[in-house]
Amino acid sequence: MSLHIGDVAPDFTAETTTGEIQFHDWIGDDWVFFFSHPGDFTPVCTTEIGRTAQLAAEFSKRKVKPLGLSTDGVAEHLKWIKDVNDTQNTTVTFPIVADPDSTVARLYDMIHDHESTTAAVRSVFIIDPKRKIRLTMTYPMNVGRNFDEILRVIDALQTADAKQIATPADWMPGGKVIIPTSVSESEAKDLFPQGWTEVRPYLRTTTL
Repeated sequence: MSLHIGDVAPDFTAETTTGEIQFHDWIGDDWVFFFSHPGDFTPVCTTEIGRTAQLAAEFSKRKVKPLGLSTDGVAEHLKWIKDVNDTQNTTVTFPIVADPDSTVARLYDMIHDHESTTAAVRSVFIIDPKRKIRLTMTYPMNVGRNFDEILRVIDALQTADAKQIATPADWMPGGKVIIPTSVSESEAKDLFPQGWTEVRPYLRTTTL
């Protein structure tokens, strides 16, 4: 199944390290950072689970719930979490989906046969409170994710939603933003009373 930006994220029921979840209900009014791993007790995955736990406060202030997935069972996950906590000097509290039969991984197209026929690649789905997929990223098994970028894109998505803007290349919070071409000049005057710089008629920048 191929999933695209704007699609409703598929619902599922699964066992996790914190109990059974029904995904759409579990989301509530929050955003979700849903990310998959090739397997438990693997080195890159261990650092990524640890980094997610270390960033718990950053995810929380953005109203984002992390949700991991590995094609192993709950018992293996719980043993692995002890290693993660010990080696990464953190405490994992977010749930990790148990998916030993790869049901959820295949539902989300996380199994890429040229990488492995059983283990999930490093997929990322950012899902909004309306259960819509807003961003996807896929990393190979031997490349760890950049968590600064994951937080940055969440900030960009949430700012774009709240302020009706777009973000330029390499945007960081506090930087200049772009007024979309879909916003007319009269609408822009109401939305951006601080004014803007018109580099070209299709490229208007402003600060928030």
